[in-house]
Amino acid sequence: MAQSLEQVYPHIARWTRDIGWIEIGYDHYGYSFIRALDEGGVVWEGDHAYPTLDQAMDALEEALSRWIEENDAGTWREENE
Repeated sequence: MAQSLEQVYPHIARWTRDIGWIEIGYDHYGYSFIRALDEGGVVWEGDHAYPTLDQAMDALEEALSRWIEENDAGTWREENE
């Protein structure tokens, strides 16, 4: 049975549910292929290109994992214990 997106990418799920949003793809304003934003603006920008969408999502998951740990750790841990 396939895993849900929330199981594979729990930090992306948390981010989009409670904190901000993500953008995937190119626009005329930025360099990155994938990015995370909140109401204050861009929180993280990925590389310009990735070999696969999976690798872009993995990079975002890792970045949001660090961000949540540094900025929202207590809330995240309490909800997931």
